[in-house]
Amino acid sequence: MGRITALFLKRLLSGALLFLSYCCYAQTVSPVIVEYKGKAEGKIALTNNTLAPMAVVLEPRSFSVTPDGNGVYRQLDPGIHVDLSSMSFRIEPGQTYYVFYKAKADKLPAWFTVYSTFSAVKHTSGLDVRILLPHTVYIYPKKPQSKEDAVDVKQAAYFSKAGKIVCDFANNSPDLERVEEIHVSSNSKSMTAAGFPLLPGGARHLEMDWKETEPPDTVVLHMDRSTLKLPLSTSDQ
Repeated sequence: MGRITALFLKRLLSGALLFLSYCCYAQTVSPVIVEYKGKAEGKIALTNNTLAPMAVVLEPRSFSVTPDGNGVYRQLDPGIHVDLSSMSFRIEPGQTYYVFYKAKADKLPAWFTVYSTFSAVKHTSGLDVRILLPHTVYIYPKKPQSKEDAVDVKQAAYFSKAGKIVCDFANNSPDLERVEEIHVSSNSKSMTAAGFPLLPGGARHLEMDWKETEPPDTVVLHMDRSTLKLPLSTSDQ
């Protein structure tokens, strides 16, 4: 009896994980990230690729980013004003629903996320899954205020024993700085890593694995308005 129960639970768990994986790919929000100057005016495409109708609820939220790159979300800041054409609706199977919006802020730069929560229209006694998908908006001043040295480098080092590149950055400007891509190289090897936003006054701690035997000596940050090239110090740790 115990073996049968364990087998049943294993199959149930596998089915639930498969269902969760299916749900994650079955609904989409596009675009994921957009950028504007002065004010925002755009649209969000929400698609239901499942075989059942889905209920969707939208909520604009403000956020900050920790040095490790994790988003911390909260209620929309009072200085950011977002007008959505729809806040809740139903999407039939295989259909796409468009939400239009306008946004402005008392002070720029500003940023926020519109979270779309997908859930089944018909609730069952089983697993009730809700999927949250983001649409993130950045609004820049029409003329950037920051200088090329707005990003302050606190650390740029390669730790040979751990095989890690560790960098710490800080944004000292009132602007939102975006690192588009990171490029690390040695004399004959190189690698690239995805970029990240640096919010005004924010910091970022970055760790990257280096698997080559030849130690890296340079890291380059490709930003939207400039390029920052840094030498890497080497530590035996």
